[in-house]
Amino acid sequence: MSTPDAALALLIAGGICDAIAIERARGMARESGLSVTQALVQLGLVSERMLAENWAAMLDFSITTAESYPHEPLLPDRLRPRFLRAARVLPVAIVPGRNILVLAMADPLDRFSAAAISLATGLETQIEVAIPIELEAALDRLYPEAETEAAPPDHAATEDDAERLKDMASEAPVIRLVNAIIAKAVETSASDIHIEPFEDRVRIRYRYDGELQDAETQPAHLAPAIISRLKILARLDIAERRLPQDGRIRIAVRGQDVVFRIATAPGLHGEILVLRVLDRSAISFDYVAQGHDAQVIERLNTALAAPNGIMLVTGPTGSGKTTTLYTALLSLNAEGVKIITVEDPIEYQLPGVNQIQVRPQIGLGFATLLRSIVRLDPNVIMVGEIRDLETAEIAARAALTGHLVLSTLHTNSAAAAITRLRDMGLEDYLLSAVLRGVLAQRLVRRLCDACKTSAPTPPDLARRYGFTGAEIWRACGCSACRNTGYRGRQAIAEFLLPDAEIERLIVTGADQASIERAAVAGGMKTMLHNGLEAAARGETTLEEILRAVRAEE
Repeated sequence: MSTPDAALALLIAGGICDAIAIERARGMARESGLSVTQALVQLGLVSERMLAENWAAMLDFSITTAESYPHEPLLPDRLRPRFLRAARVLPVAIVPGRNILVLAMADPLDRFSAAAISLATGLETQIEVAIPIELEAALDRLYPEAETEAAPPDHAATEDDAERLKDMASEAPVIRLVNAIIAKAVETSASDIHIEPFEDRVRIRYRYDGELQDAETQPAHLAPAIISRLKILARLDIAERRLPQDGRIRIAVRGQDVVFRIATAPGLHGEILVLRVLDRSAISFDYVAQGHDAQVIERLNTALAAPNGIMLVTGPTGSGKTTTLYTALLSLNAEGVKIITVEDPIEYQLPGVNQIQVRPQIGLGFATLLRSIVRLDPNVIMVGEIRDLETAEIAARAALTGHLVLSTLHTNSAAAAITRLRDMGLEDYLLSAVLRGVLAQRLVRRLCDACKTSAPTPPDLARRYGFTGAEIWRACGCSACRNTGYRGRQAIAEFLLPDAEIERLIVTGADQASIERAAVAGGMKTMLHNGLEAAARGETTLEEILRAVRAEE
């Protein structure tokens, strides 16, 4: 059996893919000229990392770690960047005293490239298996000029020439650069990509677990080409650089179908662009996986079981409100239930759910759509956000006429949602009649299980916050969490379930503090309480909880 066939057999034997998947890949390989293993990756049947691990196991090679790549190019006078990119290989080390050059190779079966490098350098070669995303990142870092060789130096000229921008955006180096930026974001589980042009550079940053991190910089004259390439992918107007634009991109990243939401705005040195990564495979539509407390889940399910009424999810921007609502909708989605959503924007497509995009530019706002979809006889309606009295009143009337309405508000606590609706102008009697529950939530960073450490809880800290844990957990930092000490995020929340006393307080116009006290007296665990419990379990830190809920020191 040949080595490629042995590699495919190993994938089948390991249960990574089956013979049918192999045949699909063979068909694609014949049509595209790719190898069968590359076709498996393109089809999303095998991940690059999984494939690399299997190459290493079969050939008894080591895998090149991200930390192993050199800080400076090795033997730059003998090895050209163009050859290294084409062969997907990079020298990573010279073994002292042994005349051996260690090569990181995306395709360890490429004996020709290894032999060519040996001939060019006069050194024997030792092959390691590279993870392609890490190899490409190292090539971009060590040989940035390879990405800029087709870019013209005259920045001002490109700004005024839309046709030239289109040509630049279609150049292979720019396409490779944009593809690498996008692929790295998906591979490293970033939630956003920020591309920010300045006078002397283009700064590229990724957002991980709610925190921005610098990734790389590119020459300033590349900004128009990078932005134009992304606008072309999103089918935006590349000639319009004076007004904000937004759109969506759906592309296959390393064989995985991923959607990106794109937004642009004019800046001092060019357009600022942000890509939100809407990778459904990275999102868990499960309350427990999201970190919700058992009481919150129980109360949430109670509110969702109501035949009609309004349930609200509140919190600041980026607190996971939409993910919680999508999880609720999927739990309600059944053959006998018709669900319609009105969103701005639609972040994820939900199977079996009718989703409508708000279009304010043609007069299609939340209130207009909400008024119309009630006539479509839905059982459940989701309104992306209640922003004004008109939308609040229509939602309340829909709830009174037998619909279950889910929506969001921007408030700091569950009780504050009631006073917010009152401030909008919604009548107290109407609010008390339709409100079924309010979930307030925040997102906090999860501690990295690989490096978190514990220490005894200081007595003054325990007294100040009522912390019951015998030890507190702290973030350290390691390669698994990009040296941040945190890996992923989870929700901390509180759920206000109206009882007779709270309904009485709403009707009598009681303030937020009174309503919150009554909710706690009725058994509601506050967001701070649930957060402290999560910290005691070692899921996050006290600093994260106090930052998220803005507790008084």
